[in-house]
Amino acid sequence: MIEIDSITFNEGISERILAKLSEHEPALANIGHDQVTSKVTRPTLMACIATIRDLPFLPKIGGLTDGALIADCDTKVLTRGMFVPLVREGDTLLVAVADPWNSLPDDYLSLLYPELEICPVVTMASEITKVIESITSTTGPGKSELESIEVEETDEVIQDFDVLKKYDEPIAQLIATMLATAVQRGVSDVHIKVEKESFYYSYRLDGDLGVKTTLPMKLRDRVDAFLMNLMKLATEKRSTSVGISGRFSLSYLHRSIDIRYERHRTYRGYHVTMRLLDKGNLSVTLGKGNMAFDAETLFELRRVMCVPAGIIVMSGPTGSGKSTTLNAMLRELNEPEVNILTLENPVEDEIAGVTHCDLKSAKEFKPMISSFMRSDPDIILMGEVRDTESAELAIEAAITGHKVLTTVHTPRASQIIERFEQLGMERWKIAQTLKAACAQRLCKQLCTNCKVKLSGIIAEDRRIFNLGEEWADREVYERAPNGCSECNSTGYKGRTAILEIIPISPSVSDELSKGTLSPYELEQRIQEDGRLPSLRKSGLRLLAEGKTDLRALAKVIDMTYDD
Repeated sequence: MIEIDSITFNEGISERILAKLSEHEPALANIGHDQVTSKVTRPTLMACIATIRDLPFLPKIGGLTDGALIADCDTKVLTRGMFVPLVREGDTLLVAVADPWNSLPDDYLSLLYPELEICPVVTMASEITKVIESITSTTGPGKSELESIEVEETDEVIQDFDVLKKYDEPIAQLIATMLATAVQRGVSDVHIKVEKESFYYSYRLDGDLGVKTTLPMKLRDRVDAFLMNLMKLATEKRSTSVGISGRFSLSYLHRSIDIRYERHRTYRGYHVTMRLLDKGNLSVTLGKGNMAFDAETLFELRRVMCVPAGIIVMSGPTGSGKSTTLNAMLRELNEPEVNILTLENPVEDEIAGVTHCDLKSAKEFKPMISSFMRSDPDIILMGEVRDTESAELAIEAAITGHKVLTTVHTPRASQIIERFEQLGMERWKIAQTLKAACAQRLCKQLCTNCKVKLSGIIAEDRRIFNLGEEWADREVYERAPNGCSECNSTGYKGRTAILEIIPISPSVSDELSKGTLSPYELEQRIQEDGRLPSLRKSGLRLLAEGKTDLRALAKVIDMTYDD
């Protein structure tokens, strides 16, 4: 049976969905039920479901909702049935549903509006969730309530943290509000910091930290202890450990969201970073959405994925989307006849049919990878090559006939080879096993609702960023200084991936092994060929298309030199 966004379709309906998908795209003819969510984007899947039921499909419903209609409804019922009333037209009530076979929307709304005809339209569950979110209160405790907390009190351990529940205890309500707001805004990280005279939290959205929300200084220990209790960790660890890593999950409307917790001791107290691993609204597919790479790069990436054995390495700084791209590749490689094992810390994206293993500590790495090799794998994903041991094991796995996907921290794709050498690997081994060296960045996209048109780029910027005179009068865009309501006043909305790939062919491998070609010379050769764009050229393409501005581009790519 096909399951998507906590909605399970029975065997008969699942077969009809598969038939419609293969009719829409012949390449999907042989996929199984458990592969649908990894092979098909949500819009495509829901559009096919709508066609089966002879109903319209609306990919976006945000601008169609009538707040008065929604106010009449119980949000718990809307969440359970994944539906929401949109608009009333005469004697007709238009209703958005995620499961057109579910009778609950018709039964419930017919009781509320017996005089109206219920007319369903199909949309994605994430769209319905957004509408429900907009009417769900996430107001936290006031300052007076926080100031009145008796700090001598102790908290009970909370095992299942529902961030939309109303808590009597102000600290619980504070943390619930903080995390619920983070989920609503699509935040990647929440930072909590103690400084000399301030205690605050802030959100990272689209790569940037936002406004600081100040909290009473006396609550720093209570907040700290509460988070430790969420992870069932002894609060005493705070005084004995330099750094503490942990995980907990929160309940939000129709889904469970994992939180990765990191805490380290600071001069004035502590710094906590919580990474939200929220995949509920994300459809990760190579070549689509924020992974819409140019055609030649996408072709080369898929060609390398067809190589039966060897290493594909993705490089870039923390937060550049390396793991997301590798997981998108795994989704394409995931077939019933292929045994895929992953070794991650932590597991960020579970894929049906893939065996995920979560490292609890660095000491587990070697015995776990040794166990992997005895588990008959075809493809291995290693979260990161960070030391000599992990580099050796990645190369050993590739030499023995496995396909290995991994990440490493280097600024440029060509420096991947040098990084492996720094970790003690011999050049010939690297050259014989490395099949593709990739570098990736995430660049902020301009808000299409408020971006500002420019007649060209000024002379100083052209000189700083090494741009030709053709940019003097080329139409480009930049962010609106104060943004708008669509982009939370930032001027940007979302990010897109930029990928640079250096394929290692057998002839290139031979040259690298003999030392007749350096990694930098290989990079220059690829650029002179002109077929595969560099990070800079891909960034300039986004700039020319009006999707980003020079400011956002210069934050993620070194634009001060020409390729």
